[in-house]
Parts: sequence; C-alpha cells; structure tokens
Amino acid sequence: MQLMNQMRLEFLSIPANVAFARVAVAAFASQLDFTLADLEEIKVAVSEAVGNAIIHGYGHVPDRLVRVYAALTQDTLELRIEDEGRGIEDIEKALEPAFSTDAERLGLGFVFMQSFMENFRLESKRGRGTTVIMSKSTGNNMARAGEAT
Repeated sequence: MQLMNQMRLEFLSIPANVAFARVAVAAFASQLDFTLADLEEIKVAVSEAVGNAIIHGYGHVPDRLVRVYAALTQDTLELRIEDEGRGIEDIEKALEPAFSTDAERLGLGFVFMQSFMENFRLESKRGRGTTVIMSKSTGNNMARAGEAT
C-alpha cells in the first residue's frame, strides 16, 4: 500500500508523555476513517506501549527517550513504539495475561494491545530495548457493521 503520511515523535520517559503520545497518535490516525471506538482502542494501545517503555523499559528513569513512529496508508495505521531500556528477558512469558515484573501492575498491557490492534509484534533484546509494532485498519469497520445486523 502507498504511504499517505507519516510522523515521528521522540520524548522523555516521563509519565506525562503517555497522555501526549496517545492524543498525538489519535489525532494523526483520525486522518483515516476510524470510528470513535477505534480511536479509543488506538489510544489505549499507545498508552500501554509507552507506559511499558517508561515503567518497565526504563524503570521510571526520566531522562531516557521513547520513540513513536506512525504511518498511514489508504486504510491502515502502522505504529512502532521503541525504547532502549532493559529489554524483556522472556517475551513468551511477558505476553501471558496477568504477568508483570511490577507487583503493583495488572500485567494486561500486552493483552490490550493484542486485542485492540489487528497486528501485533514484540521485539526485544535484553539490555538493548524493546520495540512494539502494531497496526489497525479501517477495513474492519464494514465487517463489524455487518456482524451487528
């Protein structure tokens, strides 16, 4: 598919930037024909990915960088959220529902990302960082409308 638009964000690993990232990506995604429910799901997925980078990747160290790349094709939003933090020791285990390295967290972030986005991939190298790659297309809106009738 032909690229219609793209953006890159780079910001410090501070909690206030979770809200910034979610709103920026939702505004960017709204160039396509997403429903309000789709945009809410995109915001949650972005919040979870950026929050994971800050909390788990960087351990709340505020002077590290989180990068968000977004691209739009005719009907698809493609996202890539990257950190250069600790990385994930066991990706398979990290993807299990309710698993968390932080006892105060529910461990549902990856579950939300996987359920709200059509495509989801997680890449990580211990000590080198983590990349979350996900996408969502507007094409499923028609399928959902057909299922509701």
